[in-house]
Amino acid sequence: MANDPQAHRGVIPYLVVSDAAAAVDFYREAFGAEEVLRLTMGDKVGHAEMLIGGARVMMSGEWPDMGVLGPNARGGATSSISVYVEDADAAYARAVAAGAVSERAPSDQFYRDRAAFVRDPFGHRWSLHTHIEDVPAGEMQARMDAMMAAMGKGRETGAGAGAEGEVEAHPS
Repeated sequence: MANDPQAHRGVIPYLVVSDAAAAVDFYREAFGAEEVLRLTMGDKVGHAEMLIGGARVMMSGEWPDMGVLGPNARGGATSSISVYVEDADAAYARAVAAGAVSERAPSDQFYRDRAAFVRDPFGHRWSLHTHIEDVPAGEMQARMDAMMAAMGKGRETGAGAGAEGEVEAHPS
């Protein structure tokens, strides 16, 4: 399965973490990841592949001499990984119990999902979503505009990103 070209289609996130072996264990416990490949280079994981919710995720440990560093070494995440799950509340509780830091507890969002946000011990930000309703794009925009107006922010200011009560404007 690890060498199946069909399994390597589309966009595949490639995470860099401070300790890839520990990260695989964390992702298994927090997100139910299934490890499908691990290549070692001495005592480090040089490359690993997992399936999370049926999607492939690749990773390696840090290689500072080559400028390959994870988000904790760089001062924080610059992206987010979204995972659709059966139950965002349960997925959030599982991730936090495994050691993720809560950024935002589960709540219903204007863009059609119930969503929660966590940061893993390696600095990567995850959004956990459960689809709760179908919302046409025009209605979604109207809901966002109403929410921004209620917060005293106009459309031109864009959306906040992450703190409790701020807008998470990514309608995945």
